[in-house]
Amino acid sequence: MLQDTTELDFNGQSIDGLGPLSYEAQRGLYVHPTYAVSTDREPLGVLDAWMWAREPKDANGQHPGIKESTRWVEGYERVAELAAELPDTRLVYVADRESDMIELMARAGELDTPADWLLRAQHDRALPDGQKLWQTVTSGEELGGISFTLPARHGQKTRVVRQQLWARVVDLPHGKNQTIRATCVVAKEIDPPAGSIPVEWRLLTNRTAETLAEVAELIDWYRARWEIEIVFHILKNGCRIESLQLRTIDGLQRAIALYLIVSWRIAMLMRFGRTCPDLPADLFFDPDEWHAAYLLNKKKPPADPPTLNQVLRLVAMLGGFLARKGDGEPGVKTIWIGLQRVMDCVIGLQFIREADSG
Repeated sequence: MLQDTTELDFNGQSIDGLGPLSYEAQRGLYVHPTYAVSTDREPLGVLDAWMWAREPKDANGQHPGIKESTRWVEGYERVAELAAELPDTRLVYVADRESDMIELMARAGELDTPADWLLRAQHDRALPDGQKLWQTVTSGEELGGISFTLPARHGQKTRVVRQQLWARVVDLPHGKNQTIRATCVVAKEIDPPAGSIPVEWRLLTNRTAETLAEVAELIDWYRARWEIEIVFHILKNGCRIESLQLRTIDGLQRAIALYLIVSWRIAMLMRFGRTCPDLPADLFFDPDEWHAAYLLNKKKPPADPPTLNQVLRLVAMLGGFLARKGDGEPGVKTIWIGLQRVMDCVIGLQFIREADSG
């Protein structure tokens, strides 16, 4: 269960109820969804979304209203509620540095930890013995190393990352004379390329991790957090949510909820189109949808359902994907644009069918 926050910038639009963003002059709102993926990073859906607009700063330079950090604790509570409905499935709550809150860990303990938590740490806490957290962990014996491919992002090319791992059970101070037991994992990159920022992660979790394999699994789960960034990318650059012209924040929030589901579907199609390309297309598309993809590309639909990859490439071609040998697989923007054309055609096919039957 992945959680993160993104800001949506509607600056310049006349939408009632917007608030300031990271820059006070910007106008927009924040969205904090819970996104479910499998351990293989298969997109499973959007569970919920916290949305809010900040109030302008008061005389003390603070934003009044509800405490924004509440979203992390409430997010865990929603995952805990789902865990009660899925007793045979162990859920893991995964979040980035803003979630490094002792209140969240304490709340999980109060609920008897129905879902595991895995948080990226941002606070180098002082431990009960006076030592600092991160130094305490890395002063122990190294467990070993791992390597993985880091996808391209923020102007950096795809590259292989090699990390050295440490892990240690620690007691984190909580209030007066109380502690919360957790496992702290530190992963440091070895010999990063010149000019690259070393990839270093410090994680906290309720799970025990004593072996290299167990710690490497936690790192892999944390790396899956990138999947929610893909959803944000689709929402903003594929669906172009920030271009919506609506009057009120209530209408905008309803539209965002709908487009989050659309973004999940696009992420799912893109993922399975690459990892399971030969699956039957009718597992993901209605018959009218995949027929429309063929008709709009001026191709005769086959008698039997084609594969997912075949239909997905046709959809993306309607959105500008050229499908040349060196082009690889389609991305989210061409899939989204193509799907809109497909759905317009589906409406036409259904209208013709109803007219003929009438």
